[in-house]
Amino acid sequence: MVASVHPLATEAGLAALRRGGNAVDAAVAVGLTLGVVDGKNSGLGGGCFILIRRADGQLIAIDGRETAPANATRDMYLRDGKPRPELSQQGPLAVATPGALAAYDLAIREHGRLTLSEIILPAAEIAERGFLLDRSNASAQASAGRILARVNGGTCSLLKPDGSPWQEGERLQQPDLAKSLRGIAREGVDHFYRGPIAEQVGQWMAEHGGILSRDDFANYRPVLREPLVTKYRDWTIVGFPPPSSGGVHVAQILNILEPFDLQEHYRRDPGQYQHLLAEAMKLAFADRAYWLGDPDHARVPRGLVDKQYARQLAARIDLNRVTKVAGHGDPTAADERVFEKHTTHIATADAAGNWVAMTQTINTTYGSKVIVPGTGIVLNNEMDDFAIAPGAPNAFGLVGAEANAVAPGKRPLSSMSPTIVLRGQTPILSVGAAGGPTIITQSLQAIVRRLDLELPLADAISQPRIHHQWSPDRLRVESRLDDQLKKDLRLRGHVLDEVGNMGVSQAVEYDDQTRLFRGVADPRVPGRAAGP
Repeated sequence: MVASVHPLATEAGLAALRRGGNAVDAAVAVGLTLGVVDGKNSGLGGGCFILIRRADGQLIAIDGRETAPANATRDMYLRDGKPRPELSQQGPLAVATPGALAAYDLAIREHGRLTLSEIILPAAEIAERGFLLDRSNASAQASAGRILARVNGGTCSLLKPDGSPWQEGERLQQPDLAKSLRGIAREGVDHFYRGPIAEQVGQWMAEHGGILSRDDFANYRPVLREPLVTKYRDWTIVGFPPPSSGGVHVAQILNILEPFDLQEHYRRDPGQYQHLLAEAMKLAFADRAYWLGDPDHARVPRGLVDKQYARQLAARIDLNRVTKVAGHGDPTAADERVFEKHTTHIATADAAGNWVAMTQTINTTYGSKVIVPGTGIVLNNEMDDFAIAPGAPNAFGLVGAEANAVAPGKRPLSSMSPTIVLRGQTPILSVGAAGGPTIITQSLQAIVRRLDLELPLADAISQPRIHHQWSPDRLRVESRLDDQLKKDLRLRGHVLDEVGNMGVSQAVEYDDQTRLFRGVADPRVPGRAAGP
């Protein structure tokens, strides 16, 4: 089973399975193809987290997160002592060293059956012949076209020759990206990290005030990390460790919710159920702002996922009113037990028992908006995921502290939350999302709805969502949420921000009674879930 945000990407994953590949090959095929057909969200110029549960039961976490350039400094986004957020969000200074391709390569070599060349060439063919833009891509081009043109000096390979955006139903061809992909297929990842692409990017950066260099590319390495394994009721939750905040806080929020009978709250008082979720989210995000960062540079306490600490936080929740959360909590042995240093979401599973949850990104829409001429690769703006100054919000309104300050070679904190759920030793659910900090709360709500509320997977993904990230102290709700629930939440003291939708999730589950897979692509966008 393969689930992704775009039908062509899902088909690429299925094609990899038909050629004899496994779930790892399928996930990488999807990821590479999304860089062509959904380049506004992810691609070779970004990063990823790959969570694998092998058929033999082994758990693997591959950290392909971007890293700060060697010449990065903690004050690089300050001017006259004041933060300039636009510098970390658009243009050359916003770009961190891409890690996605290195992570794909490691996953394929160690855990796949196909070669990177076999998987990458079909993506190159789509880039070369083009594909018809859907509404989502056309809308993104319309909203970002002017900035893309400005950042790239008036010409941009994603736009028409006159600088105007492509329209829905028109065919977008990307010959430069096809050339880059074919070069990687021919020469391997060195073509990207130590060859022409690194040279082109480094030279462009030097000429346009950037600090990302060819050496940064050459020195990049993916990192193997220990998957974060926690218990929630009768299930085992496998998440991604820091620098993902998602794995920690999905587990933490589930721990906070564990003392409550969520199904009873949902059945008896739906408003109270939504309020309970919001209060648990708020407590976890207050901890995120203070404690979370790259474990190779900051001491991130394991106590954040302790059951005892979660019970302390749960006791602070008033089921009838909003509780003011002034700041972070203090988990058990915060300075002693820490996560150790280690040398658009995609869900796939195969009949042998291999499962993959992979989340990849270039951060905001079209990342930094930089596409170095001749490469066709959209470069990320992941430097904005650092705390550019204490308390300064990033593009998603998130704030951070010293643990997530800019430093050379450091990985910025991420909300990506690839998650695999086991019942006993059997994988039963893979879920994840796209959408900035709402990734965490989307993944959480999908898990709770499927496991606790026992909703069908399609409903668990499609029903309206809520999101609270502590700062700003407002509850974001999708406008489709029932009006009575909105009224109830306001009466309990929540200040609501209504949005059309707050992100996109994908999921795959296994029914061990029927021995069948079921996949769901979020209906908020025209994705696809299918089996071979």
